[in-house]
Amino acid sequence: MLEANLGASAFEQHALRAQILGELHARPTRPLETPARVLHFGFLLDSAQAEADRLAVVDAALSRGQPGPDPQARQYRVEMAGVSLTWERHGEFVTHTWEFTNAEPQKLFDPTPAALMQKVKLLPQPGPLLVAADLHLIAGDADPSKISDIFEPLQPAVSEANHGRALIASDFAPDTFGFVRIAVVNRSMPAIAAGRLTQRLLEIETYRTLALLGLPEAQRLGPPTREIERELPRLLAAMNHAQGVGQNRQLLDDLTGLATQLEAEAAISQYRFGATHAYNDLVLERLEAIDETALPDYPSFNGFLTRRLQPAIRTCFNMENRQADLSRKLSRAADLLRTRVDTEVEQQNGDLLRQMGERVQLQLRLQQTVEGLSVAAITYYIASVLMKILEGIHEAGAHLEPTIWTAAAIPFIAGFVWWTVRRIRRRHEAE
Repeated sequence: MLEANLGASAFEQHALRAQILGELHARPTRPLETPARVLHFGFLLDSAQAEADRLAVVDAALSRGQPGPDPQARQYRVEMAGVSLTWERHGEFVTHTWEFTNAEPQKLFDPTPAALMQKVKLLPQPGPLLVAADLHLIAGDADPSKISDIFEPLQPAVSEANHGRALIASDFAPDTFGFVRIAVVNRSMPAIAAGRLTQRLLEIETYRTLALLGLPEAQRLGPPTREIERELPRLLAAMNHAQGVGQNRQLLDDLTGLATQLEAEAAISQYRFGATHAYNDLVLERLEAIDETALPDYPSFNGFLTRRLQPAIRTCFNMENRQADLSRKLSRAADLLRTRVDTEVEQQNGDLLRQMGERVQLQLRLQQTVEGLSVAAITYYIASVLMKILEGIHEAGAHLEPTIWTAAAIPFIAGFVWWTVRRIRRRHEAE
């Protein structure tokens, strides 16, 4: 008990420690005795289909007294009579691998895969089938030419693997039953090495198929991307001749529309092209891991896939780069045009402000003119009233001359009226 308390389990464990440590052993390599026949299937699915597929595997395992995979399991293996099923769950697909052992073959790929499928109770199909491989592992030292004859009329890739201890061959094309056939001749490999080589070859077939899912997407994006590439130079040329805010704003709307269309397509294809990158890297890693040695007169697996697969992969990468380059160009053009529009709008605003200033000055002068006229008019009116008053007083017998007194009062009246009008205007300006 004391020794257990002194171990690493005595410490509080990080919540992700078990998951991190278990990742290295999530898909262990299992020994494979020679001879063996392997039917390998890969299905694309979503999260709901993945869970339904796991439950189907659980039901199959429970019927044989086994617990089945838990929700976090990445791989599970259930043994049956003469056949075993290896179930693996990946990010966007699952694989079902059926292994048939203890059956001495009469020749390669005999019996047919259709006959083998009838001997097992296959799981329900979880999603669309993408990968179907028929791998046959036999013992001996077969002549490469005899193995090549099996794949006629196509020329297969034939090479040595695992430091010459095995001979591998495949034409990477579906046969009449829809399977891609892979032949493996075990010269001197132990069971663990045979299992490792078989696993690598099936992974190459799986990942190279998944990597090519990006090609139809790249081909679909070709026409709209070319249309944007043709439209962009036209808009850039129109920018040089555009005059006024209206034309520049229309060009900006056109550029924004192209950018929106491009970004929408890029958002859709981003995951697929990213997955193509990852799957292609896995294919190259697995090709290196099989320790292949090329044979005279035959293409190797590496040479065959490099020649046939990489052009498609480069098409996907090229489309991804074209999208990124177009996005940068559209962004720069939109920024330049937006700057031009902002500058023209600011210039228009400046002109409007200057015009408003001129109008204010004109209104001020008009106001001053009106004020002057108002002072004169009010002064005249008051002087006229004063004149009438003085005339009345004169007629009443007072000794004063109305005209002289009125003339003397006009400067004082005008000053008083001017002072009053100015005071009223200042009060309004303060408000």
